[in-house]
Amino acid sequence: MTGKNRADIRPGLKVSIVLKQDQRSGKLTEGVVKDILTKSPAHPHGIKVRLESGAVGRVKVIH
Repeated sequence: MTGKNRADIRPGLKVSIVLKQDQRSGKLTEGVVKDILTKSPAHPHGIKVRLESGAVGRVKVIH
């Protein structure tokens, strides 16, 4: 499942995000959602979240 719809994402879910500095390479970072930062119901590049590790990026895969 992709992370383009805010309704699909909630705190506690395990996801893979792409960090701002990794957007060119497409390198994914795995973690657990702490906060949802995107306010709109959908975003074409993925919903922006903060992981429990503190990393911020856009959700690419929901596990």
